[in-house]
Amino acid sequence: MYTELRETAAELAGVLWREHTVYRERGGGVVIRGEHVGRWISLAPTGGRNQARLRAGRLLDGGTTAPARSEIVVDLSAGTAELAAVCRRLLADVAAADSPAPSRARTERPARSERLRRAGRPARSERPRRAGRPAKPARPARRRHTSLGSWVVVLCVVGIVGLWVYSRFGMYGY
Repeated sequence: MYTELRETAAELAGVLWREHTVYRERGGGVVIRGEHVGRWISLAPTGGRNQARLRAGRLLDGGTTAPARSEIVVDLSAGTAELAAVCRRLLADVAAADSPAPSRARTERPARSERLRRAGRPARSERPRRAGRPAKPARPARRRHTSLGSWVVVLCVVGIVGLWVYSRFGMYGY
């Protein structure tokens, strides 16, 4: 089955694209890559006799393949021209899926400012701005000062050191 797929893919690639690469994929199928168009086509065997699953997708930046956008089961006994027509239809579906068409909801819905104007409310640019909180006045530059707690700690340390010096040297006059 692989040789038949390989031959069919080579003929199909020649009809579809001038520049192409045909290689075998892991599942036993054949992939046709058209680098210049950014698309790929895959022919994979199915359970049926003389049938193949035909999938089409796009190539991502860096050469990796995106998942298939569309697929169909084809009869390999059909001629190359018929298979090429099916491939072109699948590639057209892939191209249509890639180009973002404007949605109906987006084209029929008016802009937010227009909806507000219709509702009788002015748009944001036409509304008066809310008065915000007044800015805090800048603090005057204050000098550093030592708090009362810091003075208590300093006095305790000085007292302990003084008691130690007195007990060590003050009693006997050394």
